[in-house]
Amino acid sequence: MLELPPEYLNKVASQVIMISSLLSGFSIAIIANLLVYKSDNRITNNILKVTTIAAGSFLIAVFAMTKLVMLTTEGYPFNYSQDYLTLPKLTGFFAFVMGIISLTIVIALSGWTKSKRIGIFTTIVGILTLLMILINL
Repeated sequence: MLELPPEYLNKVASQVIMISSLLSGFSIAIIANLLVYKSDNRITNNILKVTTIAAGSFLIAVFAMTKLVMLTTEGYPFNYSQDYLTLPKLTGFFAFVMGIISLTIVIALSGWTKSKRIGIFTTIVGILTLLMILINL
C-alpha cells in the first residue's frame, strides 16, 4: 500500500480542515434557519435532516483531520506508526465525502420547496455539482 509522506498528509489535512470548517458553519446556519421556520412540509423536514448530516459529517472531518495534523506535525512528542494514521485518514475522508454528498442533496431538494420547475432545475444543478466535485476529488 502506498504510504504518503507525513508532510503531504499534514498539508492535505489542513486544507480539509479549512474547507470542512467553512461548510459545517454554512450547514449549521441552514439548520438554525430551518429550526425557526414553522413548517411541517415533508421536503423542508428532509432538508433539515440532510443538512444535519452534512454539519455532523463536516465536524467529524474537522476533528479527524486535526488529529492527523497533530500527528504529522514536526515535533510531535510521541512516536507513532503509519498504521496509527489510518483511522483519522479514513474517518476524515469518509466524513468529508458524506458532508459533500449531503450538501449537494440540500441543493437538489431546495427548489422543490418553491415549485416543480425550480425543483427540477435545482436537482439538475445538485447532480452536476456532485459529479463535478467527485471527478475532481
